Amino acid sequence: MADAQRNRPRFRLGLERHLQGERFQQVFPLRRHWPAILFLLVFDVIFLLPAIGTGREALQLWGAPEDLFSLVAALFTTFWLLGWSMAPLVMTAILLAMLFGREVVRVRPGLVQISLGLPLFSLQAQYEAAAIRNLRLEHPAAKSGTSWRGSHAAFAYGNQSVEFGSALAQRDVDLIRGRIEAAAGVRLGQGEAAPGEGAGLSAAASTWPGAATVAGDKRAVERAPGWQSPSVLALVAANLVVLAGALFYQWDLGRVLVLYWAESAIIGFFNLCKIGVVGRWAALLAGPFFAGHFGGFMAAHFLFLHAFFVQGPSGFSGSTDLQEVAALFAGLWPALLVLFCSHAFSFFYNFLGRKEYEGRTVGQQMHEPYSRIVFMHLVLIFGGALVMVLGDATPVLLAIICVKIAVDVRAHLRQRAAATTPDHTP
Repeated sequence: MADAQRNRPRFRLGLERHLQGERFQQVFPLRRHWPAILFLLVFDVIFLLPAIGTGREALQLWGAPEDLFSLVAALFTTFWLLGWSMAPLVMTAILLAMLFGREVVRVRPGLVQISLGLPLFSLQAQYEAAAIRNLRLEHPAAKSGTSWRGSHAAFAYGNQSVEFGSALAQRDVDLIRGRIEAAAGVRLGQGEAAPGEGAGLSAAASTWPGAATVAGDKRAVERAPGWQSPSVLALVAANLVVLAGALFYQWDLGRVLVLYWAESAIIGFFNLCKIGVVGRWAALLAGPFFAGHFGGFMAAHFLFLHAFFVQGPSGFSGSTDLQEVAALFAGLWPALLVLFCSHAFSFFYNFLGRKEYEGRTVGQQMHEPYSRIVFMHLVLIFGGALVMVLGDATPVLLAIICVKIAVDVRAHLRQRAAATTPDHTP
């Protein structure tokens, strides 16, 4: 791996705080661009108005849900509001940063930290001072990604260009260079880095709180688990409980589909936990957004399943008492408990225990459950339609459960194989 790739900044999102042993600090207020601020303010208000109206509607729907349809309407509205609200929240955060934001450069021996954000909360990045090169004044081209800064300071760090400051002059950059060098105890480099120069992280940088190591650098390549792995066996055992219910307790098609719908909800819950592990602070936005669109999908899907496969063809014309729905789930609690324990075991054994979170991104984790759930439910729905056409439910129902087990195991093994694939990036 190239030296430039080994020099990576360490990021942290959280409360603004001083460096231990800090010797230099300088604050750079962000440049105010009033046309952009007014433009963003208008869009923020445009997105806020539907959120306020939907929030009032959700409160009314939750006042006294009378039947399943009204409960699903309340759930869908709430999940929609949860996903939609992320846009005005993000725009409001950007607006606050544009109005009150600042950058802070802090230096201690061997280490430079640059914070971007508000006075009390910011995104902080740490750089090894010995690996910083070519600190200079830059004049960005008009309409470029950094034109809002005006003339600003920039330096090379590995294969990255790092910018800070706004409306600076050459004398400002020269003064900053001298103060950084004095506080860090190193002379900032010029020109191209020599092979191996500044490649390793100093002790100061390696102790960065909460810093994540690069998965491809330190994690040994593991062999993907096979069908005999504990998590696969637990998954198969959980599905066999469903098979036993269909064989010995006369669970009909509607009960089985509702049970598998509940399993999808369990998968969504643990995926939300995974987003929290992978994203950390970013999960504060990604988590509610995922819960919003996944929860809305699940709410509408349950109404569809219940109407067609529990109530029958006339399901949309009648209402269902909520006590009947609660009784339906209460009768399935043993299988629900087993399915929950199976996915919990996979989360702790594979995702946390085998460190499958290393190298994953929030975007990858948000999309992960959909391919498995959509394919699984297509099998279930088409199989259910076949039962309704043929009339003889038992053989087709057993076939559906067996196909579902095969789909589950295949998807589970593919996820494990993807998690253990080494990073071949040069």
